[in-house]
Amino acid sequence: MVFGKQTVWVGALTVALVGFGAGFGSGMQGQSTPSTPQQNVPDAPRPQALPQLNSITPVGAALPSAPAPQASSAPAEAPASDGQTAPGSTLPSSSAASAQAPDNDNEGAPPPRGADAIPVLRVHVNFVTVPFTVKDSKNQLVPALTWRDVRIYENGLRQQMMVFGRDPSPMSVALVIDQSVTFDTMTKINNSLHALQDAFAPYDEVSVFTYNNGVKEQTTFTAAQSARLGVVLERSKAVGREPNMSFGSGLDQTTVKNNQQVDPNTTPVRGQQGLFVTPPREFHTLLDAILAAAIETTHAGKDRLRVVYVISDGKEYGSTAKEKEVIKFCQTNNIEVFATLVGDSAIRGLGFIDRIHLPLTMRDDVLPRITALTGGQTDPEFRQGGIEKSFGKITEQVRYQYTVGYYSHEPILDEKFRKIEVRVMKPDLTVISKDGYFPTPRNSTPLPVTPSAVP
Repeated sequence: MVFGKQTVWVGALTVALVGFGAGFGSGMQGQSTPSTPQQNVPDAPRPQALPQLNSITPVGAALPSAPAPQASSAPAEAPASDGQTAPGSTLPSSSAASAQAPDNDNEGAPPPRGADAIPVLRVHVNFVTVPFTVKDSKNQLVPALTWRDVRIYENGLRQQMMVFGRDPSPMSVALVIDQSVTFDTMTKINNSLHALQDAFAPYDEVSVFTYNNGVKEQTTFTAAQSARLGVVLERSKAVGREPNMSFGSGLDQTTVKNNQQVDPNTTPVRGQQGLFVTPPREFHTLLDAILAAAIETTHAGKDRLRVVYVISDGKEYGSTAKEKEVIKFCQTNNIEVFATLVGDSAIRGLGFIDRIHLPLTMRDDVLPRITALTGGQTDPEFRQGGIEKSFGKITEQVRYQYTVGYYSHEPILDEKFRKIEVRVMKPDLTVISKDGYFPTPRNSTPLPVTPSAVP
């Protein structure tokens, strides 16, 4: 009986445990799904994914931003009253945002595709540089002008300056020496050539041309202060020619019969038949020499000033090249022509005679017109000391020119002459610059634009 009670007790305990487990489970189920509705609790903010970084240009890594424009050798200035910003002092390495975009946006090959490919936008620009000189009423150079004092116009429309500076630049000078002058003038030129090398800097280069009844290149570009140039200048000295006397007199005649010389061997000019002396024809191929020198300067680098420097009396006869062709070539290739005028042409008061030109006769002085239209200057010097000083005077004017650069608003290439005018907003000052230019493909090549320069 005792054994039976233990069995009953164990069975009752098992039933109690089973019932307790069932009750606990039903209670938990009731808590998870209550019969009464609960309030909506907002979820926690979800973590946001990082943006695509392959479209953002790294700062300071591959694409540096365009440098801020600043005035040449001057402290930073506030914006001008007309709203323009200060231009830079060096030529831009890439086209600015103000450059005109091409009409065909699909021109050129598509950029490379890939994760590391940099999008490149190519535009056609026509960048124009204009060197100019400013002098006061005493013919002295005017320093310390700023970009606020200068205005640049093309075909009557004002242009926005992108570059303004006065930093001295290395020169590539093609020297032209006239050997067709009279012997007394040639002697002055020969004695003054020793001072020519001192007028240049060590980083300048000089080529030498001489002409009489033809053009001869004595040397290509060589260092301005080298021994080679000194030897070439010594070799370029000549004798000159005898002055021609075109008027006769009674003393010129010997025995005359029927207005003819009886014995031509005794006349002042052997073989002369008439009563008056007929001078031989002169040849002064000045235009051919300037054109040959100008072509030589086109081989110089873009960062150098291209100058044709002429030492001559300005007389012209017998050249194949025309004056307009020479001027157009210089204006197209940014070449300035400077000259030291010697001989009788340098005497003050004789210049008005040059305006009267008879057909089929020699032009007495063409240099002032060529120098004025190409942005250069002419320095008349009659004495030897003045010729020596003229070398340094002209090189100083060339080296310390102001430079203005802008993007032209005209079509890229239309082969039309574009007139340029530089104005200085100060009284009693004279501006010397080229009259204009002809567009050239050299100034309208496609240039890459970095994404940081695109607005």
